[in-house]
Amino acid sequence: MDRLKDKVAIITGSARGIGFSIAELFAAEGATVVILDLVEEAVNEAVKKLTSQGLKADGFTGNVTRSDEMEKVFSSVVEKYRAIDILVNNAGITKDNLLLRMKEDEWDSVMAVNLRGAFLCTQKVFKVMMKQRSGVIINIASVIGLMGNAGQANYATSKGGLIAFTKSCAKEFASRNVRVNAVAPGFIQTDMTAQLSAAAVENYAKAIPLEKMGLPVDVAKACLFFASDESSYITGQTLAVDGGLTMY
Repeated sequence: MDRLKDKVAIITGSARGIGFSIAELFAAEGATVVILDLVEEAVNEAVKKLTSQGLKADGFTGNVTRSDEMEKVFSSVVEKYRAIDILVNNAGITKDNLLLRMKEDEWDSVMAVNLRGAFLCTQKVFKVMMKQRSGVIINIASVIGLMGNAGQANYATSKGGLIAFTKSCAKEFASRNVRVNAVAPGFIQTDMTAQLSAAAVENYAKAIPLEKMGLPVDVAKACLFFASDESSYITGQTLAVDGGLTMY
């Protein structure tokens, strides 16, 4: 229960969904978690849910695509807690469309949040971790970044790019004892997938060897492994949490 005792973890896009599940598990393992999201009301509600359980949590609002806002957030966290031990780049969006119908803003906005956001947050946090000579960065990719998907060229490209970004940062940061890994969720039960019809869910499940969709906590557990000392000799890797969907 104390695998992250006294650690400070920032999780982007963590007011709900997979991000909140990661924050909740990290806090249960002893970390002080920083909820970072766009809407102040949602951030405050997420922090309240955690602190009401006796867990340590704090909240900040900010747009991960804005360098000035992220500079302010990361500086504030360091000033308050004197360290940042873990960053989870979880913030992400989808704007699905067939390529021939895809508008430029649908491409640009997905790239901005999913890829530029991870770049900016990683750049800010590495300045801190470099001085500490320790740290863990976890990027939330997707199996779509591994296998592609019709109607999701923008999303697949952003997540595939995030996997390449993970490997490059792992090589660049290793000399400072900073590990960088990625988790690639498959079909996970979230607000997004809740909008699918029962028939669609059944069809997706048939393609998964374990014949079921995953839960947000399944992704959180993989992140916990990468955040803890249990993975101290692992960097630059992508772990698919997908029930066997992308076996190769």
